[in-house]
Formats: sequence, C-alpha cells, structure tokens
Amino acid sequence: MNRLSAFWLAVPVLNTAQQLLLKQSALAISQTGETGWLAQLFVSPWFAGAILAEIVCFFIWMRVLSELDLAKAFPLSAISYVFILASAWLFFGEPVTIVEIGGSMLIMLGVWCLSSPSHSA
Repeated sequence: MNRLSAFWLAVPVLNTAQQLLLKQSALAISQTGETGWLAQLFVSPWFAGAILAEIVCFFIWMRVLSELDLAKAFPLSAISYVFILASAWLFFGEPVTIVEIGGSMLIMLGVWCLSSPSHSA
C-alpha cells in the first residue's frame, strides 16, 4: 500500500470513528434539558474524541486533495457510509436490512467505477 492509499483509507476510517464516538456521546448524556444536555456534551470524553477525529481527518483529507483530482477523491469518501452501517450493527446492535446491504454493495460498485483509471477513447 503506497502512502497516499494509507492517507486516503484513514479518511473513511476516521469518519466512521467520529460517528461512533458521536453516537456514544449521545447515548452517554442524560436528558436533563437543553442546558444540562449541552454542558454534559462539552465534558464528554466521547465528544472530545469525535472532535479530535474530525480535526485529524480534515488534515488528512487536505493531503489527499493535494495529490488526487477531486473527482477521484470525493467518491472514495462514500465508503464511509458502508463502514458506518457495518460499525453501527457491530458496536450498537443496530439492525441492518437486506436493502441496506444491497445499497452498500451498490456504493462499493460505484466507488470502484468512479475511482478506476479512465482510458480515453
């Protein structure tokens, strides 16, 4: 795996981590009203982890964009949808339907089509 591939793969992994951390922070805070909820959010280690993941992801994404065409780089980020679906099932026991699995397969096929080297006719 070349360096750019490692950088690129970090983007959907960090996006997934961020969403998992946000979900966990939402589950961890109690429903004590708007002000209490917000105060709990800002002291949540889950929320801090989500913010850190987003910041790191931003810098990696800037690096990826500096080396890839936007039309190639951005579709690759769609893999996050597949990672998040699988992770929500694995870590939170969220149900996954056959339609969602089919949609994930279509996303992967679309990413493959969009990221494949194009050949001029």
